Amino acid sequence: MAASLTFAFGTLNVADLFAPEDILRLTALCKIPDLAPLRRLDDARAQHLLATTEILVTGWGCPPIGEEVLAAAPHLRMIAHAAGSVKALLSPAVFERGITVVTAADANALPVAEFALAAILFANKRVLEFSALYRKERRSRRLYETADAAIGNFRKTVGIIGASRIGRRVIELLRPFDFTVLLHDPYVDAEGATALGVELVELDDLLARSNVVSLHAPELPETRQLLNARRLALMKDGAIFINTARGALVEQAALEQELKSGRISAVLDVTDPDVLPHFSPLYKFPNVLLTPHIAGAMGEERHRFGQLVVNEIDRFIQGEPLRHGVDLANFNRQA
Repeated sequence: MAASLTFAFGTLNVADLFAPEDILRLTALCKIPDLAPLRRLDDARAQHLLATTEILVTGWGCPPIGEEVLAAAPHLRMIAHAAGSVKALLSPAVFERGITVVTAADANALPVAEFALAAILFANKRVLEFSALYRKERRSRRLYETADAAIGNFRKTVGIIGASRIGRRVIELLRPFDFTVLLHDPYVDAEGATALGVELVELDDLLARSNVVSLHAPELPETRQLLNARRLALMKDGAIFINTARGALVEQAALEQELKSGRISAVLDVTDPDVLPHFSPLYKFPNVLLTPHIAGAMGEERHRFGQLVVNEIDRFIQGEPLRHGVDLANFNRQA
């Protein structure tokens, strides 16, 4: 008999995460009593569906899954998260009960890495600066002729903080370019760095040597304000800081001071707080590109989540090894 499957998201619908062909695959693999996602896990509808659910497909906005939800889902064998991190979603009780967990975090890593690559290439080319000058002076040829030799991407040094899923994707995307790539990650050894094709360095060294610093570490107690005032001061004049990870990894006030001085520039997709107050000076600094946490999957990019989850559910049903499983050990190290 086909496994019973239930969806549980916040505001998204199944079609937002699954392309039509993947919905067809899923309905062929599983029994799906209701294609409408659960918005809550504690009401009568949820209790009715969870009572027979064997596979729970979760997504952004799904309520936390702890002891009470597990008690309501006695047949639950798999949680397939059609989004990124499961850290805020699952309690350790899920793993203690032996429930298989997979996440589509790898599918979210690619658009973030693409965003970071674009930011690196544009930053070294000083696109923001030249765009502002062109709008003001309206004479592009003159700007080009007076450009200094430091502009451009040839032989620049890029520092990657964190060999996370996204950090590794960025390293991969940087390979065709003429960059020296430095990496700081306490969990990567010399052999691992050689395999990645990067130079493994201490964080202070990376900050002092890099033309561009791109942050890809997870938010953990030990990484909060990893980049404090002392470390930000190590960045060389004219360097660019890119953050597509989490704002809490950076000492916000210290970053604002560095940017106010004009000594460095920044591309910030995340800040601390995540939505800056309307009076934040970062909105006005000409050397800052602010975006509202858009680097991750948006629009049709989210269908990668659905495709990955269907593939994993297919492997699970067929008894084949999973490719995107989460266990308690790597769960504790994730963002």
